[in-house]
Amino acid sequence: MILAPVAAIGRSTLGGLAALGRIGLFLVATLSAALRPPFYFREFVHALWVIGYNSLPVVGLTAFFTGGALALQIYEGGSRFNAEQVVPSIVAIGMVRELGPVLGGLMVAARVASSIAAEIGTMKVTEQLDALVTLSTDPMRYLTVPRVLAATFAVPVLVAVGDSIGIFGGYVIGTGRLDLNAAAYLKNTADYLELWDITSGLIKGAVFGFIVALVGCYFGMNSERGAQGVGRATKSAVVTASILILAANYLLTELFFSA
Repeated sequence: MILAPVAAIGRSTLGGLAALGRIGLFLVATLSAALRPPFYFREFVHALWVIGYNSLPVVGLTAFFTGGALALQIYEGGSRFNAEQVVPSIVAIGMVRELGPVLGGLMVAARVASSIAAEIGTMKVTEQLDALVTLSTDPMRYLTVPRVLAATFAVPVLVAVGDSIGIFGGYVIGTGRLDLNAAAYLKNTADYLELWDITSGLIKGAVFGFIVALVGCYFGMNSERGAQGVGRATKSAVVTASILILAANYLLTELFFSA
């Protein structure tokens, strides 16, 4: 009884490491399939539309309200030190470096990873994956590669749009609610925002998009039979993608800004 909790923690840890190993092998298989023909361009374009364009509303709304809330919080904190003028610069830097990529990635994970896992899981349950193999079509090339590439290209664009909307949200709240000067707000945003701040956020977006699509495809391909299996695959895809996004965000931040 004393060692039972320790054993449970050990089993969970070993299970998590085994799952990471399987995802790593799936990653290698995906990259290998991406480097060999054929490439299904029609599936790629469809995935771009579903992952990119259809995710714009949720990413845009999230970014706008996040930028507005960030402006309020920074103004409240800065007023204690008579530093209200830092609101524009910190809102801009915070959005493009961290909040834009991370929140955009999490929103895409909630929407796209679950959708991909459910779609491919349902195809497995209804034996459509077996039908593809029967027709000499590799499911990795037909389903996984187009979605992973589409998410890798689409999410940085979503992050760029979200950054712009988030900064605009901070501008609306800063000038309309906090009585900051509009011209000074825009000048401070442009003066303190550097090219590397924007570039690092876009790189994070590409990595997060890759993670989202890869995890969604992995859990869809490996879902168990039946409706419950598809449900568990969908839940696991969202949770795993979110955790990996947060972990990757820390590693990338350490890599980009540790100096």
